[in-house]
Amino acid sequence: MVGQSGKWMILVVATWIQAFTGTNFDFASYSSELKSVLGISQVQLNYLSVASDMGKALGWCSGVSLMYFPLWVVMFMAVFMGLVGYGLQWFVIRGIISVPYVMVYLLCLLAGCSICWFNTVCYVLCIRHFQANRALALSLTISFNGLSASLYTLIANAVNPNSDTIYLFLNALVPLFPSVVALIPVLCQPPVQSLPAEATRRDSIIFLCLNILVVVTGLYLLLLNSLSSDASKARILLVGAICLLILPLCLPGMAYAREWARRNSPSSFLSEISSTFNLVDTDDLELHKELIAGSENDNATNATNPTNTSSYGLIHREGFFGCFALLTVLGEEHSARLLVRRWDFWLYYAAYLCGATIGLVYSNNLGQISESLGYSSLTSSLVTVYSSCSFFGRLLSAAPDFLRDKVYFSRTGWLVVALVPTPIAFFLLVASGSEAMLRTGTGLIGISSGFVFSAAVSVTSEIFGPNSAGVNHNILITNIPIGSLLYGLLAALVYDSHEGSSITPVSLLKDATLCMGRSCYRQTFIWWGCISIVGLTSSFLLFLRTRTAYNRFERNRNRTQVTESSLQTSS
Repeated sequence: MVGQSGKWMILVVATWIQAFTGTNFDFASYSSELKSVLGISQVQLNYLSVASDMGKALGWCSGVSLMYFPLWVVMFMAVFMGLVGYGLQWFVIRGIISVPYVMVYLLCLLAGCSICWFNTVCYVLCIRHFQANRALALSLTISFNGLSASLYTLIANAVNPNSDTIYLFLNALVPLFPSVVALIPVLCQPPVQSLPAEATRRDSIIFLCLNILVVVTGLYLLLLNSLSSDASKARILLVGAICLLILPLCLPGMAYAREWARRNSPSSFLSEISSTFNLVDTDDLELHKELIAGSENDNATNATNPTNTSSYGLIHREGFFGCFALLTVLGEEHSARLLVRRWDFWLYYAAYLCGATIGLVYSNNLGQISESLGYSSLTSSLVTVYSSCSFFGRLLSAAPDFLRDKVYFSRTGWLVVALVPTPIAFFLLVASGSEAMLRTGTGLIGISSGFVFSAAVSVTSEIFGPNSAGVNHNILITNIPIGSLLYGLLAALVYDSHEGSSITPVSLLKDATLCMGRSCYRQTFIWWGCISIVGLTSSFLLFLRTRTAYNRFERNRNRTQVTESSLQTSS
């Protein structure tokens, strides 16, 4: 039982780490101040946000480091990178030190790397201790990362609501505290245990309770953060938020209580509870293995008999047209070489690049967007809206796992649905520059991008193989720095081109440019809206190409469940 409670403690500390290390989401809160102090143009500011996102492209380094260092060392290496990256930027923005622009760029890159290293630590902890229900564990922890901007806004308002530079100080220092708290659970990790099916189904009760608590936390931060502009109120709200984050510590106690109830309650009663809260299907992984094994046998048969076309696996054709073969089974492993030859991967890459990544670039530009529309005082509030809605989007990515027994829809189909709000939001922003429309558009983009960020790990694992997911997902997210550069550069060029024709006279901050009026971003929103339609189209094509594999997997899963039910009834 110590092992059972220990794994839930690991999950709790992983959520704490995620909640306080999504420091890239509050870039918009201090970007205008940073631009003013450095005296740079919007294009140069965009390069700094790209540097932060480039850290994700270097995420493979954290995986390699785990081959040579223990997990706790990698975690504190991430702390050190964030402390140096954000800490020195805070010295710059406060005027304590003066460094060239190139040095600030490298500091942003270092700070971005720290985020990816923290993510790797959390992913490893969840996958290692929740092998049977890792999709729910990953979705839960990743969703907390979307709360970071809301939490940092609350902390900043509690400390000094009139200073935007406080965000860099908090970004450097705050991640140290959850890392220190997580040190003991990480050092004392329980041994990995393979749980029986009954125990895994009982874990669903805790996951259900935890998800309800997560929703309450998100609503608390979203609805009450608007009251945090006053320092005294912000401190009270911060205490409430910390209490909600501490509350999951009761999970280890629930694990003990559940075991006591199992030993002292009628078995029929517990069996009824377990069947009621069956959120995790423990047969899925075994079914994956059976299907993959079947596909390998069929591929071997095809190798000896070229006329056989009944393979359940990938159709490995030689030559150029092999990349167009349809995926017919989930979970088959793809090497990096095979991955980049697959048409499905490039559709997936385009959907991510033209969907979630464009939402991330929008959040990086929120500071200048709100400033150009005359809502500079609302920047922190808008960042909170984006952060909270991104959190709910990440949480919604678990919908396929919760609803699969009632309404089955492939995960790639959910990806299509998740990308629909993005073009709608951008065209709403083109139509109106009102505060209400700005909040609505920001919320829609946050939900859409948050869903994709969280679901992408599971989609990559299902389509291109769970064992290769680490490498393949790092290849996928190379689109983030590429998109950040291209979309941010587009926005910056449009912004700078309208500086002389802005509705409000231009102000000069050293050598920095300031654009005011709807024209600063209207053309950018049109371009982003059209690009997001390309992403939506790519996701729809991916859904069409993978639905055969998902439908076959679901039929086999249902057949397996019917067979097991028949055997239990007969026995």
